Amino acid sequence: MPDEKSSSLALDPSNTEAVPLAAPLSTLTYPISGPIFSSTSCLSLLMMEPGTGSLPDDTPGTALILGGGGARAAYQVGVLEAIRQVLCQSSGTDCPLPFNVLCGTSAGAINATSLASHAASFDTAMARLLHVWSEFRPDQVYRTDVGGAVTNASRWLSALSMGWLIKEPPRSLFDNRPLRRLLEQNIDFSSIDKSIARGHLTALAISTSSYSSGRHVIFYQAQHHIRPWTRSRRHAARTTIGVDHLMASSAIPFVFPATRLQINHRTGFFGDGAMRQNAPISPAIHLGARRIVVIGAGQVEESSSEGSDSDDDSDNQTDYPGLGQIGGHVMASIFLDGMAGDVERLERINRTLSIMTPEQQQQSGLNPLNLLTITPSKRLDSLAEPFVRNLPRTTRSALRILGATGPRGVGLSSYLLFDRQYTQTLIALGKRDGLARSEEIAAFFADNEPAEHAMPTSGR
Repeated sequence: MPDEKSSSLALDPSNTEAVPLAAPLSTLTYPISGPIFSSTSCLSLLMMEPGTGSLPDDTPGTALILGGGGARAAYQVGVLEAIRQVLCQSSGTDCPLPFNVLCGTSAGAINATSLASHAASFDTAMARLLHVWSEFRPDQVYRTDVGGAVTNASRWLSALSMGWLIKEPPRSLFDNRPLRRLLEQNIDFSSIDKSIARGHLTALAISTSSYSSGRHVIFYQAQHHIRPWTRSRRHAARTTIGVDHLMASSAIPFVFPATRLQINHRTGFFGDGAMRQNAPISPAIHLGARRIVVIGAGQVEESSSEGSDSDDDSDNQTDYPGLGQIGGHVMASIFLDGMAGDVERLERINRTLSIMTPEQQQQSGLNPLNLLTITPSKRLDSLAEPFVRNLPRTTRSALRILGATGPRGVGLSSYLLFDRQYTQTLIALGKRDGLARSEEIAAFFADNEPAEHAMPTSGR
């Protein structure tokens, strides 16, 4: 067994005294523009107890992690289509999904589950996703009639100002029952077990946040050898994934209502999995992945521009921020900051591992893991502004009440902009970003060498 003290030092990214870093931590920041892309040469680590979901050592488990972002998740579909074209078109035959572990949060959970139901055919899986995301209408996700949109928004504002007069407080800004019908019509949940039984899939994990317990809960459906795990404020529960889990994972706080779920014979209410998600890469590691692809739904840098030397005057604001602008800022912190922070932590540990001797690495209890991260090359909220006018009048009225239709508040609207022109724009951007890195993608999936032979380019 490795020394417990030395292992904990190596695992703590904030402890720079454990092993001196090869370069200052400031050099690990991401570029301001262009897609964030860490390819096969990027080391990561495997942090799990023996037997808690690890695959056999000779199995090169590959995971796909899809983050949240509401309508922004259309970008993920574009990147996935680029990956399909890079990996499958040259073969001339239908190929299976190149990921055997799928992890999703919020809208990313919906995409991951759709892929899991067609794990035997990447072509079929992408055809289904492209069809739905290319033809999206807002009324397929939430009610856009007067009773479902304007009335709900008005009740929220009334509850804030005259709560003592409201007998039944509103549960959410929008009623998302149409989304449930869409999921039931388009995802064959029974196919997930078939994919697992036939060896096309090892595990599907859906992240949620429990309002009842305050814990981050990962519901997973997997091969029998993978056991549940518990970490600080995080718990994994084996289950059969269904529409309720997707409704819970995609229940954006305040925007959509929480969903009632059972866990360990207890009932609780669950919301968007991006909340309290301080380690979004962790489920893939616990489920045995040795290679991980992360597709985000927003620029890593877009939510934090402090210290920038840019001449852009967009951060020069004299008028007080409205609810829409504040809401967009909150959404960015929920959906973007957790993933960006987790990737950066792994990069920091990679630098430490890269200068360790093989003996020190063995004593640390850490194993290297390949990581590929792709996020948008453009700000998705800026792309949303021209399409807000396409929303139904009722929805625009509700968002206008919150100040979410102007240039500074459009960030909030971008998460609800299930308009086909906007989603098609994001799909095209994702595909373009992916194809621009086709060589790196091909190399990542072609690399069957043990991960410990890879060295981070940034640490040389």
